[in-house]
Amino acid sequence: MSEHAISIEKLQELITRGPFNQWLNFTVLKAGDDGVEIKAGWREEWVVNPERRYTHGGILAAIIDVAADYAIAARVGRPVPTIDLRVDYHKAAMPGDLTARARVVRMGSQYSTAEASLYDKDGELVASGRGTYLTASPK
Repeated sequence: MSEHAISIEKLQELITRGPFNQWLNFTVLKAGDDGVEIKAGWREEWVVNPERRYTHGGILAAIIDVAADYAIAARVGRPVPTIDLRVDYHKAAMPGDLTARARVVRMGSQYSTAEASLYDKDGELVASGRGTYLTASPK
């Protein structure tokens, strides 16, 4: 880990500070310079279609955004604002915990880029994305 990298415990504390992330039921599984792995614990409220039971795409996008953000946070010691996010959906995410693996693509003094892949309980890729984040020091 770099001198600025933070522990899994500190990252868990940061990720669960806000009510939205608490609701997404995040558990940090891994954190380091090579990226993070974060589990989102299943919630029935994520279902968009009661007959088909798949998870709303906005939930998948939010998990990808948080995972990519926290890959950067693991390096800079704080979450950073999202500037831009692109998400691709690969298959329906059915009920069950989701696991995101994210890594930093580029660290910059002003802007940084990270990407995340999101897997269902069977390890199948359900969505992936890439975001740009503001890493300039807060004023």
